Amino acid sequence: MKESHERILRAIRARTEGTGMPEGTLQALVRAVRQLLEGHSPWIREQDLEPVGPLPHARDLPGSPGAPIDELAVIKLNGGLGTSMGLSGPKSLLPVRGSLNFLDIIARQILGIRRRGGAPRFLLMNSWRTREPSLRHLAAHRGLFPGEGAADFLQGRIPRLRCDTLMPVEWERDPALEWCPPGHGDIYFALQAGGLLDELIESGVGYLFVSNADNLGATVDTALLDHFARSGAGFMMEVAERTRADGKGGHLARRRSDSRLVLRELAQCAPEDRERFRNPGLHGWFNTNNLWIRTRALRSLLDSGGPRLPAMHNRKRTDSAVPDSPEVWQLESAMGAAIECFADSRAIAVSRDRFAPVKTTADLLAVRSDAYTLAGDHRPELSPHRRGIPPVIRLDPDHFGRLPDFERRLDRGTPSLADCEVLEVQGDLLFDAGVVCRGSVTFRNRGSGPVRIPPGDYIDRTVVFS
Repeated sequence: MKESHERILRAIRARTEGTGMPEGTLQALVRAVRQLLEGHSPWIREQDLEPVGPLPHARDLPGSPGAPIDELAVIKLNGGLGTSMGLSGPKSLLPVRGSLNFLDIIARQILGIRRRGGAPRFLLMNSWRTREPSLRHLAAHRGLFPGEGAADFLQGRIPRLRCDTLMPVEWERDPALEWCPPGHGDIYFALQAGGLLDELIESGVGYLFVSNADNLGATVDTALLDHFARSGAGFMMEVAERTRADGKGGHLARRRSDSRLVLRELAQCAPEDRERFRNPGLHGWFNTNNLWIRTRALRSLLDSGGPRLPAMHNRKRTDSAVPDSPEVWQLESAMGAAIECFADSRAIAVSRDRFAPVKTTADLLAVRSDAYTLAGDHRPELSPHRRGIPPVIRLDPDHFGRLPDFERRLDRGTPSLADCEVLEVQGDLLFDAGVVCRGSVTFRNRGSGPVRIPPGDYIDRTVVFS
């Protein structure tokens, strides 16, 4: 390898020395950097894939009163700050149903299972920025973390690399911006670090159920647990049918060379393949990021040096508030990509009720609205007459993109969306209480000042204010 390449790798190792970075995280970073230096393509090419056909569906699984719930650990990924919505703290502390935030609802879900006789372990994978406020908030839920076991573990962090030199970036104005999370694919090495995975296995945990903290639909389903336990597989991914609205999420495919299931994210799709990537008629299943993992199979994989997850290259500015700050690479991996690392991995189809993530204020509006209800087990469900299809919501990013602006424009009430197929809001608009949207509704403000939408039924129409 060229001397310049070795110099870059030495600089990366020097930057990470003494930080407590797990060895697996470091090796994954070094592999990703080597691929960048050697010009390896990050693309998963369409020509190398074939679509995945029909899959078994969770609705067809039998009841499972004997599911091994006491051998389960539930892990919620809780590293996000919600910066895309203008937040600076944990997104999971954002109120989502009345005064309840994500962590409140998750805690009630876990405690409800225990009241019904199950005893799953519960863990958060936090980032260094979410750990303290999240655990402080959850302390109010008594009994959530019984015994002496850990309540959480930390996702790693890796140096951001200058796009021009691939050297670790330096930013004296805010040194925290020199680092980034390595993506949720780091969960496997984070579990290995400090012996947590070994501790779980020794305490009788045979299975992990992992999902995003901002997806309140990802509850423990004993039928799915029983199915996974009986399958003998090391890894199972929950997938749902793709629609045109799911064109950005990762999809399931099968690799032609070895017939293994693979996950392809948009960031791994070559520009010339993107039309086919987005086609739900071709690639019909998307990853919900609800994963089931057999602990001993994972330990065996880690002991052999895996999982070797493909890296995604995300290009950003070092400091988003400084337009001319150096451009940097954030090298990330997706935990769902591990589906290709287990020889016996599988996927199972689930309903959209198990996928209700909140990535944007539009997602937040949907979950807060009457398009969803909160079931007795604190699980959000789509209203029955929606036939499993959530509303499509497009909010003007200039006026609704950041949470403070969003909250101010909905301070009198959330519009009814139980019968809404598409809601589009363009311009500076505020919602009055009693706005009911049915079918496809567009509100458009052509003026320069704010306008309040009056109460009433709006059915398949475009309303223009000026």
